[in-house]
Amino acid sequence: MAERMSLRQLDYFVTAAEVGTMTAAAQLLYVSQSAVSAGIGELEHQLGVQLFVRAKAKGLTLTPAGRLFLPEARALLARSEELRLGMREAGRGLAGRLTIGCFSTLAPFLLPCVLEEFRTDCPDVTLDFVEGSLDELQDLLREGTCESALLYGVDIQAGIDFDALYSVVPHVLLPQGHALAGAEAVRLADLAEHDMIMLDVPPSLRYFTEVLAAAGVSPRIRYSTESFETVRSLVARGAGYSLLIQRPALAVSYEGRDLQVRRIADDVAPLPVGLARLSGTRPTRRAAAFAAFCRERVGQGLADATRRSSPAAGVSAPLPRQRRGHRAAAGTGTVS
Repeated sequence: MAERMSLRQLDYFVTAAEVGTMTAAAQLLYVSQSAVSAGIGELEHQLGVQLFVRAKAKGLTLTPAGRLFLPEARALLARSEELRLGMREAGRGLAGRLTIGCFSTLAPFLLPCVLEEFRTDCPDVTLDFVEGSLDELQDLLREGTCESALLYGVDIQAGIDFDALYSVVPHVLLPQGHALAGAEAVRLADLAEHDMIMLDVPPSLRYFTEVLAAAGVSPRIRYSTESFETVRSLVARGAGYSLLIQRPALAVSYEGRDLQVRRIADDVAPLPVGLARLSGTRPTRRAAAFAAFCRERVGQGLADATRRSSPAAGVSAPLPRQRRGHRAAAGTGTVS
């Protein structure tokens, strides 16, 4: 009978891949460096492939086979932990750790409520989160760093499943006293002769450029930035207008300068927001519970904050009811 790879070997491999050296992996796992080296060597022998290129000066580098095997190894370890917790917690509810991803500009609007309310529903699950662009989040799903990700339903790559939860439309952001601020809704064609501040977080530039192009407008981009709040501050200073999706409750910049939010008069196709996961993988019980939570709560209630209009005068769009207060979330964090 062929020798079977062990969970310990998988743990050695995944830890070494994450920290970059056998020595650091051994320290994290509280075993000897020789045990880690031997375990990974045995795993490579059983698989018939080399997983690492070993170099004293550079540490460990994954081979192509190692890069392919890493997400599978993570999934096997996660499944074994799920099985262990499932047996221990049988009849007592969900427990353990779940890491989710969130698109960077969605995060301040969705994550705080998601973290708080999912914790209420599943108090024994420790929910971690990472933020990133669409491409980064899909890479993290493939690597097994996160099991699910909240993101926009555009540029979804092959091998990623996307479940739409709700949809949003962009709005026009203007400085106080702008020539177009007196209208309740702004025609995109009227923006052609004005400078634009572009939010350049993929796929924002392409999406907003296409929205304007559909109205025959080639945007005059004065400044481009990856920062949502820098866009708002530049607009508040009168540097130009912008198109944005998310709408903070207060229509002021960090400096306290007033901003004007106006509906787009043109018909603009809604942009879906949803939950993505790696195709063909079996979700853990925690991930399945989180997906059910998102379908029920994010789609019906928590997304209200991303759809509501700013309380600026002259906005005629309805103001959906906000379930709870929101706070900003940045970087990488944990709530348990």
